[in-house]
Amino acid sequence: MAKAKQVKNENHEFDKYVRWFWIIFSAGILFIVLLFSLASWGAFGELPDHTQLENPKTNLATEIISSDGVTLGKFYFNDNRTPVGYDELPKHLVDALVATEDARYYQHSGIDIRGTLRAIVKLGRGGGASTISQQLAKQLFHGEGSTNVLERILQKVKEWIIAIRLERQYTKEEILAQYFNIYDFNNNADGIRSASRIYFGKEPKDLDLKESAMLVGMFKNSSLYNPRPDRNPVGVKNRRNVVLSQMEKYGYITEKVKDSLQKTELGLNYSPESHREGTATYFREYLRAFMKDWIKNNPKPDGTLYNLNSDGLKVYTTIDSRMQKYAEEAVQKHMPRLQAEFFHQNTPNRNPTAPFLELDQSEIEALMNRSMRQSERWRHMKYDLGKSEKEIKESFSKPTQMTVFSWKGEIDTIMKPMDSMRYYKSFLHPGLMSMDPQTGQVKAWVGGMNYKHFQYDHVKAGKRQVGSTFKPFVYATAIDQLHLSPCDILPRSQITIEAGKYGNPEPWSPKNADGDYGGSMTLKDALANSVNTVTARVMDKVGPRPVVDLVKKLGVESDIPPVPSIALGTADLSVYEMVGAYSAFANKGVYTKPVMVTSITDKNNTVLYQVKPETRDVLSEETAYVTVKLMEGVTESGSGVRLRTTGAEAYRPDYKEIVTGYPYQFTNPIAGKTGTTQNQSDGWFMGMVPNLVTGVWVGAEDRSVHFASITYGQGAAMALPIWALYMKSCYADPDLNISQEDFDVPVDLSIRVDCSGTSSDNNSKSGSKQELPDDLDF
Repeated sequence: MAKAKQVKNENHEFDKYVRWFWIIFSAGILFIVLLFSLASWGAFGELPDHTQLENPKTNLATEIISSDGVTLGKFYFNDNRTPVGYDELPKHLVDALVATEDARYYQHSGIDIRGTLRAIVKLGRGGGASTISQQLAKQLFHGEGSTNVLERILQKVKEWIIAIRLERQYTKEEILAQYFNIYDFNNNADGIRSASRIYFGKEPKDLDLKESAMLVGMFKNSSLYNPRPDRNPVGVKNRRNVVLSQMEKYGYITEKVKDSLQKTELGLNYSPESHREGTATYFREYLRAFMKDWIKNNPKPDGTLYNLNSDGLKVYTTIDSRMQKYAEEAVQKHMPRLQAEFFHQNTPNRNPTAPFLELDQSEIEALMNRSMRQSERWRHMKYDLGKSEKEIKESFSKPTQMTVFSWKGEIDTIMKPMDSMRYYKSFLHPGLMSMDPQTGQVKAWVGGMNYKHFQYDHVKAGKRQVGSTFKPFVYATAIDQLHLSPCDILPRSQITIEAGKYGNPEPWSPKNADGDYGGSMTLKDALANSVNTVTARVMDKVGPRPVVDLVKKLGVESDIPPVPSIALGTADLSVYEMVGAYSAFANKGVYTKPVMVTSITDKNNTVLYQVKPETRDVLSEETAYVTVKLMEGVTESGSGVRLRTTGAEAYRPDYKEIVTGYPYQFTNPIAGKTGTTQNQSDGWFMGMVPNLVTGVWVGAEDRSVHFASITYGQGAAMALPIWALYMKSCYADPDLNISQEDFDVPVDLSIRVDCSGTSSDNNSKSGSKQELPDDLDF
């Protein structure tokens, strides 16, 4: 009896334990259900609704896209992110992520129960339990976890709920794409597209297996496994090899492939993306101003303004990435050699006022003081730091650690700011723009040599005297009004336009560069050799006002006084204006306004802007063609003849001289004009073929910085080589289809252009001799 009672009591105790177990278990279940229910109802903080899940808020950079589909750069503040679709991700990249971060990704619905239980039992020591969907939820909606245990639990609950909702809202492929696009790979590499471009210089679809493995390895900790050469290359390689091992473990690659790839180096092509580096930097800054103006005048449907740095706009431009590359390479090849010669001629021994010429010490001091007050350093100290003028001036004489530009690479040095300003004034700067004359599309834009150190744009912002490149406008006016022919002959004797005529305040008597005023010559020879007196006679026949009217119709907006001296290029114009104006000659007299942007779309590819080309008839087709034939003489026997040289020697018939050192060897028709301003301060070359017009300017920041002689200071030595190098590269790329044909002849041509039966007066040189440098390997 006692034993039965004892058994009964034991059974009662057991039942009590079972009962308590189920009570606790049920309570736990109810607690979990209640916890998840409260969390889903927003009791612990707002959760994203259907709309937010459909359109998660992420900052997307504005992308600048070339005419041939290459990303030139981006506008962004903190997030350099441009999303890509799942179909743009290589399979091995996706396999690497799944194998490393979530092996059962395709079997669960947002939460991996097995992984969660394992993490609970092992207290996280066997690896985390977060699925890719949970990690995406964390990245999109609540960021890093709290250090507070209770808050961390609540965040984890919300993370689970969001992950499940994401799985209901999106396909597995869409979730993978979002996760690749949201992750921060460091070094402005936001998202897989930026990471691929910055670390390997390629698009995601072009990544190979080991590159994909390295990027996936960064998901563990992109700061710790940062592949920059100066950070942790050994750790990055080890982490990449872990990813490869995971891929072999789950059957995505063979052991042989794994072993082979684990022995390889990272193979980085680190190409940081920043606003001051990369390709087309000057154009991108022009485009930034264009976009800000467009945004101001084109609000969203709800009335708010687009954000250039975060709304994911796409700006489709006319720039051809290949031609832009060739243009920048031409500048990089020519300018160091030209600069080296300038430095050679302007040592303190050869020029005590170097780099300035024709200035005395008081003028130099005044110039430097003006530059000091216009500097960013002055602005920062005066307005940001509130320093006195005395303190600011003193700071310019105190040695400071700085990094300065040189053509051999940046130099870390200690220098007085005033000395660094003088050093920078020694540099010659380039400006180049290339345009399709028929469409107006700008194909290349080089506003300077290094945007990081020299921000001023010499394509559109900079305006300098154009010299003899203005003369074709004078001749075109005379051809249009008087039907002059390139074969017409005028005397090269001196001419004086008296004061008062055409509103000229003083008598004007231009001089020829060679001092020769004997004989006569054809208009073609006169333009080819920039004979000033002949141009002045042509100007006197038409008057300056019609010339200015023509130039204005050709798109020039700068002020040009209607005085005779403009015939020799005294006006200050930009490369942008000159290329646009010259393009009408190549386009049969039709001016087409330069176009830089063809369309703008939003992040959903909805078109927001479409270009409407602006054109107008300015000259007859005959006048434009005759002017082109005049300019062809420049490259046939004039100042641009070096374009025709073979590299060994070239015969220049106008003054019986052998010209060496210019192996360009162009044989196709080229119309062009060189330009050299007073004291050799500015060198120009405008060159045209039927479907491409390119203008180049070279000069220093201050006009008092220039070559002492015309040997190196002429446009043919300063600017023409850049044009030639650029065009050689363009012609070497058959995909560009740059014309090598003749300009189209008008069907009703009545003006004589073939001057083979007409020659200049044999008693006089037909052109002005200009000494050509042969020791720069241009």
